[in-house]
Amino acid sequence: MKKLIISVFCLAFAAISFAQGDFKTQMTTAKTSYAAGKLEDAHFALEQAMQELDMIIGKEVLKIMPVKLDTLAMNAKDDHVSANAGFVGATIHRSYGTMGKASIEIINNSPLIGTLNTFLNSALLGGMMRDENTKVVKVQGYKARLEKQGENADGQSNYSLQIPFNSALMTITVNGTTETEILAMANTLPLQNIAKLIQ
Repeated sequence: MKKLIISVFCLAFAAISFAQGDFKTQMTTAKTSYAAGKLEDAHFALEQAMQELDMIIGKEVLKIMPVKLDTLAMNAKDDHVSANAGFVGATIHRSYGTMGKASIEIINNSPLIGTLNTFLNSALLGGMMRDENTKVVKVQGYKARLEKQGENADGQSNYSLQIPFNSALMTITVNGTTETEILAMANTLPLQNIAKLIQ
């Protein structure tokens, strides 16, 4: 079992390292493979190039995100962009404050995000997503799903806000806050600029 776990870890690390290869090299390989009639190789090289592009876009998104979320300063050491499993998209992460007070995660180029969009944009299905802890809200014109996720040790509420953009999803998580505060924080983010980069 231990060998299996180590093997899976090594394969995942190798795949991520390879996925972060040079975009131009992958595009050249794709063109050469296509010209030679090696369509499978061309397809694989294009996937690699797209993964590299997703990683570059993720780094650009981090540059336009605010350095403060309300009074919470960003934790620069926690910033990262990582390849998603199966070479589909990337995950962008930034945290704010101490002891995990707040974080923003963006998953881009995920076909599964379309499901959440369907729920939010359908009156019947959207109504099924509402209960005493969950509701649909609007943030800067985008429909979003706000969820109360229990309380912290001090008895304050923890919230998660999911904002889908076509095939991407931004999740803002804030511990020890109120509904009003998390929505105010979300309204300070450059959502339109982020959406333009990741769509």
